[in-house]
Amino acid sequence: MEKDRISYHDSVYRVYNRIKENGMNNVWDRYEAQGMGGDPDRRCPFCQKGVRCDLCSNGPCRADASKDKRGVCGITADGMAMRMMLLRNVMGASTYQYHTEQTIKTLRTTAQGKTPFEIKEPEKLKTFAGRLGVDTSGSIGDIAINLCDFVESDFNCEYGKPSRIVEKLAPKERQDTWNKLGIYPDGIHSEMMRATSSCLTNVDGNYESLAFKAMKLGLAMAYQSQIVNEYCQDIMYGVPKPHNMRVDLGVLDPDYVNVLPNGHEPFLGFALVQQARKPEWQDRAKEVGAKGLRVIANIETGQEMIQRWDMDDVFYGYTGNWIMQEAVLATGCVDLFAADMNCSMPIDPQYAEKYNVRLVPVSDLISFEGIDERINYIPEEAEKQADQLLQMAVDNFKTRRENVKPLTGLPMKEAIVGFSTESIVDALGGSVEPLLDAIKDGTIRGVAGLVSCTTLRDYGHDTHSIDVAKELIKNDVLVLSMGCGNGAMQVGGLCSTDAQKFAGPGLKKLCEKLNIPPVLSYGTCTDTGRLGDLLSIISGALGDVAMSDLPVVATAPEYMEQKATIDAMYAVALGLYTHVNPVPTITGAPRLVKLLTEDSKNITGGVVNVETDTTKAVNLMLEHIENNRKKLGI
Repeated sequence: MEKDRISYHDSVYRVYNRIKENGMNNVWDRYEAQGMGGDPDRRCPFCQKGVRCDLCSNGPCRADASKDKRGVCGITADGMAMRMMLLRNVMGASTYQYHTEQTIKTLRTTAQGKTPFEIKEPEKLKTFAGRLGVDTSGSIGDIAINLCDFVESDFNCEYGKPSRIVEKLAPKERQDTWNKLGIYPDGIHSEMMRATSSCLTNVDGNYESLAFKAMKLGLAMAYQSQIVNEYCQDIMYGVPKPHNMRVDLGVLDPDYVNVLPNGHEPFLGFALVQQARKPEWQDRAKEVGAKGLRVIANIETGQEMIQRWDMDDVFYGYTGNWIMQEAVLATGCVDLFAADMNCSMPIDPQYAEKYNVRLVPVSDLISFEGIDERINYIPEEAEKQADQLLQMAVDNFKTRRENVKPLTGLPMKEAIVGFSTESIVDALGGSVEPLLDAIKDGTIRGVAGLVSCTTLRDYGHDTHSIDVAKELIKNDVLVLSMGCGNGAMQVGGLCSTDAQKFAGPGLKKLCEKLNIPPVLSYGTCTDTGRLGDLLSIISGALGDVAMSDLPVVATAPEYMEQKATIDAMYAVALGLYTHVNPVPTITGAPRLVKLLTEDSKNITGGVVNVETDTTKAVNLMLEHIENNRKKLGI
């Protein structure tokens, strides 16, 4: 592939060349090989349009709306496409909820004094518990356990009993809308079961019904899975606050024992840092010839960690997002790769063998061909498990240094990370009023939530995300970045005060006044719910303005997987203008396309924009922002 289709980042391109020289199977070549007719982006037209189904033995079936060609069961192209989207949404919601339940299990055992962690934010615990109506009269441990009891009960709330979490956290205006539409969610487990059951052959073939079920599931996921997850992680590990963090592949120094927690769950990652900071572990690393031992943040587990904890010479920095994974391993600097429940690639064993990496699954969800060794995370054993992993890394150091020539001189820079609702309010002097004033007087035109993965479709790795963000800030739109797209912003230099030069005059003035970047590093994909909570605060501060009337947009310039599709359905249900790229696999379903890109505006207030051209996509987002400014009289 051409250089501009590899990656935006020079560091990745440099390691890609090594991967090619070593003859390694890699994500770029695999992507290119999937193309048709010499075009890496071209696929089977039925699959690409979302009108292929193999759920039953009569298939695979193909549908064509222009001819009313249906599946054998009689399902239309619209029903077929929406059914597959809903199934993807179930996978995304289920994975979010798995993470959340691990968080609640960890919080409960921490409250009982059985983990190496502590409740770092007792005030946030009280505030969040209070918002949910949980009893806050006892000890900190009692409040935490009461909170765990409450949310677990709500997760399992049966069908027909509305979620109390949604009732307590969502804006009333939105709740009224969801009740009218019949999409007010119940417990997340009930919603996942009903959504999955609806997708069985000959159950629900109505594209509109399936779309509403997807929105209902998205609401359950955002409030019960995402917000609960992130706020409970804040309670244990600290509320994110702005601080500097080293980023890019230069954080990997081959002379150190390098341990990389990878995935989406930060529990063992934090335990590794706590243990690695002890002198005994630094001494053990030096005994085998290393300069010391470092924990390096990686992908979304890394995002969870770097948002909350400061860097030092042990918790050293952050590499990047998931498409960089093969490049990370191919640097020849990694001693141990601890793979938790998401974003570890099936190809990793080949890279582990080639570059002498100890590859260890640390979640019962993860498995690799040929890798039998594993340590499944157990909250009560987190310290012991972290010690086991650190010892594996130390034991691996000599083998790696003797057999693998490392790549050195890779770039490293610093990004400002750790923006949360609380820290944004703090930066504004303790109130959202300065932000509202900046929006009202036109200093900034609006806010964009960039909630993105990263993909190779149509553009190089991270290229489209960075182009969209630059275009937004150039037009005085403040960007809050989440997910793998956040890694793109950090490594791409947009989460630095140096990036103020790319901002329009109004946004630049605000950033200089507050000493912040024009793109605020706001967390992981799981922080989509946190963004919704922030928008609720802004809506309330403006006098309970409808969410759909705010000068706000959501953008996923490089969505990739199933968690992103459920995020998009949540954003539409929330009433947000939602830009999505690449074009989702629904274009063979014309009525479904019309529902999501036009009709939904008159249903929930949210709408989907699937424009692939950077300038055109941003211009449409700006048009929405300006129309809402006029509607609000600002």
